[in-house]
Amino acid sequence: MDPVRGRIRFAMGLACASAALSVLALALVARTVQALLDAPGQWPWPPMLALLACTVAAYTLRLAAFRRSHYAAFRLEALLRMRLAEHVARLPLGRVQALGAGPLAKVMFDDVKALHAFVADSTPMYARAYAAPLIALAALLWLDWRLALAALAVPALGFAIMGAIMRDTKGMGDRYDAARAQVAAAVVEFVQAMPVVRTFDSGSASFGRYQAALAKYLTVLKEWYASVRFTSRFSIAILSSLPTLAVLLWLGAWLLAQQRLDFAAWVAALLIGAGVAEAIMPLMGLHHLIRKTRISIHRIQQVLSEPPLPEPPAPGEQPQDASVAFENVSFSYGASEGGAGDAGSTGGEGKDAAPALQGVSFTAPAGSVTALVGPSGAGKSTVARLIPRFWDASQGCVRVGGCDVRRIASDTLMRQVAFVFQDTFLFADTIAGNIRLGCPEATQQDVENAARAAQAHEFISELPQGYDTLAGERGVFLSGGQRQRITIARAILQNRPILVLDEATAFADPENEAALVAALSELMKGKTVLLVAHRLSTVEDADQILVFEQGRLAEQGRHEALLAQGGVYARLWQSWQQARQWSLPASHEGGPSSSGALATTGSSHQGERP
Repeated sequence: MDPVRGRIRFAMGLACASAALSVLALALVARTVQALLDAPGQWPWPPMLALLACTVAAYTLRLAAFRRSHYAAFRLEALLRMRLAEHVARLPLGRVQALGAGPLAKVMFDDVKALHAFVADSTPMYARAYAAPLIALAALLWLDWRLALAALAVPALGFAIMGAIMRDTKGMGDRYDAARAQVAAAVVEFVQAMPVVRTFDSGSASFGRYQAALAKYLTVLKEWYASVRFTSRFSIAILSSLPTLAVLLWLGAWLLAQQRLDFAAWVAALLIGAGVAEAIMPLMGLHHLIRKTRISIHRIQQVLSEPPLPEPPAPGEQPQDASVAFENVSFSYGASEGGAGDAGSTGGEGKDAAPALQGVSFTAPAGSVTALVGPSGAGKSTVARLIPRFWDASQGCVRVGGCDVRRIASDTLMRQVAFVFQDTFLFADTIAGNIRLGCPEATQQDVENAARAAQAHEFISELPQGYDTLAGERGVFLSGGQRQRITIARAILQNRPILVLDEATAFADPENEAALVAALSELMKGKTVLLVAHRLSTVEDADQILVFEQGRLAEQGRHEALLAQGGVYARLWQSWQQARQWSLPASHEGGPSSSGALATTGSSHQGERP
């Protein structure tokens, strides 16, 4: 950042030099007028040439200042975005999710862009707005101290009134920002939820929230305007050049009549005094821009102050195998908000946050399949995300290959674990580029082999450009099942020894489910698999099933043994079997059922295996 600061300071210095030359040019105008009055028939070439040189130099320096500030702004924008991207990449993945993609994108794009605009366009103006009045005041003091005091008194009165206004409305700016943010949020909500809005309430409720936010915004604006209406106009009128010019004109004329002031000095004072007021006015316009820029800087600093994921001393421990073990692990999302815990630390749970996991211990041997089941919110996905350190455990220890994950370098850990989520993400790149993600050295043949194993080669080959077809933003040009199979092909190509499947078939339609199951079967070969599942038919053949309830490991064992226990798993299995047998009731007399309720086909098949 130091080279950028240097460029900004240099640009501001050029702007100050331009302001000084502008004041000197005004003084030379007065000297030229005096010379013409003293010798009407003779051109005053020396002051005129000096005036021309000062004018050209002032203009050239001003252009140079803006050119330098723009170069500094471009450099600052690149450095900030790179620094933000590198910092976010070092944050715990869970913290990144908690911050949200939208707010992070706003900081990295909108706030950095706002800072770029301020540095590029406003720093020379900011320097000039401060330097020009001081230089002009110094020149006036040199010309005549009485005119200098008069020229200073007028804007001082205006600033005193403006300061009183700002003190009285100190909290109004915060209210304005909050009301404006509510309007923006209501607009985004209304637009994004349009299908739901039209289906359920015809826009009355959501549009009502927008109207309420807009009404509050207008109320704040009216109150603000009413509170400063007269005083703000009066202060702005005083800070314009005309009052200063009028005071200097009357005072100078009186002094000139008393023969206590030189005519050339009076003319120079009039020109420079008017310049003082004109130089002060940009400060009024810059005030709001500076305030907005400070808000953007604050948000950028908030992201940069997020604590990164602690890394062990290089090179870190190396996993000995592909086993996964939890040793008395407890975790609270409230405790994770401050960042990840250090290696070996026990941390502590947040006072107000209910623990997501409590005292969880299990071992998934290398090459085994471990299923994680339980009601929604029981802690299954939390277990899966603690393995690659989305967060660190509040208490206890998570081990991969016998090593505490906090003592394994992040790159090493990520080479051990592959994830397939229920929510897929594809980049706006080619199909081959999305499969090759993380393995840039993979050949085209490697990519196609992975796609064949993932049951994706056939539909990719039918695309207009085959593997060179663009997937679109977030894979918008592909169906959900196709996106999932490309994600599986990516995991197959990476060939990592530990595989975490988080509801990988949750949203699959019947046509795609068979292909997905075949692709997952290929992916799971020879790997340690942790399978988070709601569809219990996918876990019957698992080597062990972990049953979670309210953050605790309630039961553990194989399918038949857990059914025989008649506990949580047996209850989940019975509920799942009943859900499989639900169907629409038969219509009466050819019409739809009046009840509209779902009915089961009977209880004769409740023990049937899927």
